[in-house]
Amino acid sequence: MIYIFMADGFEETEAIAPIDILRRAGTDLVMVGIKNDSVKSSHGVLMLCDMTEQQVELDERLEMIILPGGMPGTLNLEANPVVQSAIDYCVEHNIPIGAICAAPSVLGKKGLLDGKEAICFPGFEKFLTGAKLSDKKVVTDGIFTTAAGAGVAVEFGLELVRVLKGKAESDSIRAAIQCAK
Repeated sequence: MIYIFMADGFEETEAIAPIDILRRAGTDLVMVGIKNDSVKSSHGVLMLCDMTEQQVELDERLEMIILPGGMPGTLNLEANPVVQSAIDYCVEHNIPIGAICAAPSVLGKKGLLDGKEAICFPGFEKFLTGAKLSDKKVVTDGIFTTAAGAGVAVEFGLELVRVLKGKAESDSIRAAIQCAK
């Protein structure tokens, strides 16, 4: 199971593109609403989630968590104890974590990116404590996949598929959606 945590103020593209790509790959991706099962994006788009944070179970079925960016969505994710517990669980059990745009700052503030290659939305680098800032738009280092922002959300989704299901599956989806390399 993959949880994508969605809080009020999330960036639509950074959530929807990975959801689409990962579901095309046949993953069991679940949209988790923070506070409610409906959340409003930073641009006023209302999304109905599959479950709320109260229904999250951290167990051996968990394959990955994803943190979309956006403001104040990132701050809402950072302040949420369920999201924090999920991050800690993933780190403890070596489970992949994806974060895009401002959301890598949540990981950086916890010191989790220390010594890791990472990227984020410009201006949030100061929160990537100890990270080696990447010149790539999407980068995976260990269990962490980080991405720069909405413009690379499809690439972010394809990289998350590569992490979970391999390059062949990622390349197959890339070809099917006509996404240039």
